[in-house]
Amino acid sequence: MKLYLVSLGVGVLVGIIYGGLGVRSPAPPAVALIGLLGMLIGEQVVPPVKRLLAGEPVSLVWFHRECVPKITGLPGPVAQTSKDEGKTEAPKT
Repeated sequence: MKLYLVSLGVGVLVGIIYGGLGVRSPAPPAVALIGLLGMLIGEQVVPPVKRLLAGEPVSLVWFHRECVPKITGLPGPVAQTSKDEGKTEAPKT
C-alpha cells in the first residue's frame, strides 16, 4: 500500500511540474518518453552515490553491469557456459 501512495504522490508532484511548465497531460508522446528516460537515469544516480558514501569503488564496469540494464531495459551480463567443463561461470569483471 505504501508503494502505491508514494507512486501517487510522485505522480501528483510531476503533474504540478507539468502544469508549471505548461505541458498538457497526457503529455505529447515525445515529451512523456523523454521525461520517463530522465526518471530512469535519475533513479540510477542513487546507487553510485550510496557506494561512494560507503567507501566502495564505482567503476565503469560496475555501472554498466548494475545500472545500464535498468535504464535500457536490456538484460545484463549473463553467466557464460564453459566449453571445457560444461558448468556455468560468473562473468569476469
